Formats: sequence, C-alpha cells, structure tokens
Amino acid sequence: MQSRTAAARPGRPRSAAADAAILAATRAALVELGWSKLTLGDVATRAGVAKTTLYRRWPGKNELVVDAVAELFDELRLPDLGSLAADIEGVVLQFAAILALPEAKSGLMAVVAESTRDDALRERIRASIVDRQKRLVVEGRERAQGRGELPPEKDPSQSARTVDLIFDMVAGAVVHRTLVSSHPADEEWVRGFTQVLLLGLSGAAESAGD
Repeated sequence: MQSRTAAARPGRPRSAAADAAILAATRAALVELGWSKLTLGDVATRAGVAKTTLYRRWPGKNELVVDAVAELFDELRLPDLGSLAADIEGVVLQFAAILALPEAKSGLMAVVAESTRDDALRERIRASIVDRQKRLVVEGRERAQGRGELPPEKDPSQSARTVDLIFDMVAGAVVHRTLVSSHPADEEWVRGFTQVLLLGLSGAAESAGD
C-alpha cells in the first residue's frame, strides 16, 4: 500500500508561518486526542487554516504526523561537555525527554506501525527523522576525533557505515527502553548504556565492578 503523493500545484508560495501553526496544532491534537482520533479537519480548525491548505502540503494524516514529530527531534543538540561519554549522556537524556512527550510517543508509535504496510511512509520517516538526526552522530564523532578520543576514519564509505551503526544502537536502545518497555531512561540507565556503548560488554562489566 502506498501513500498518496501530492501533485505540484501553481499558486502562492508556502507560508512558513502557516506550516508552523499546522505542525503545532497537530502536536496539540496528538496530546488531546491521540493519533486514532486526530483528523485533518480538527488540525485545520486549531491552526486557523482551511482544510484544503493541509492537503496542498500533506497527502494525509500520517505524513502530517511524521513532520510534526520530526520538528521535535530537530530540537536535539549535542552538548559540548568535555568528553565523548558526557556528550553522549547529554544528548541521550534529551532524546529520552522528547520520547516521553505524549505527542512524540503517540505520534511516533502510530506512524511506525502504519509504515509496516506503506513503503512511502517508511521512506518519509527515514528521511524526515532518522537521516536528519544522524547529524548528531557525525558531529559527536568529529568532536571526539578532534579531542583524540576516537581514531580518524579515512574511508568515507566505512565512516558512513559506522555512523549508521552508532545511530541504530543509540536510537534503538532508547526507543525500546522508553516506548516498548515503558521504563524511564533516567541518568543511571543512560550512564550504564553509555558505558556499554563505549567500552563494550566486557569493559562495562569491569568498570561497574571497580
């Protein structure tokens, strides 16, 4: 099953203010109604725009929710706390805090479920959320390499594979912890996770035993 694609239409340029209002209204509706009861009509009313305005920008509810949730993750910043471990802990705590928001929790879980039977939606999630947030891994590795905490990686293709692997490990662990297991990713858990990520299973066990 494929998502409907919006055809390009002539007319006035898109309004950034209208886009922002629509995405904010979508997040508010997710909080109050949840994904299942959210409608484009309700979002349009909240945003103060015509329903046709939404359809000119988004082909359906799922795509709108992806973009509304993606804006939350765009707020993530990699802090410079002096060490790779501290930087990872800082950004993971931010990530967990966003996932704890009801609009992120209900929206992300719903569109991921829908994407299992919608290839176009899965690609939109990848492009709008996953690929955009890999910037944090790239920035963190470059900073750690500059500090001498990580060796340089000269092969661009290998470097890209490493970035993918790190992102999958971090995002997968935090999403599973907070959304699947419904446990908090608090400072203690994040500290332990960071040790496993950086030291491996044997190294983290030795560190915990010291």
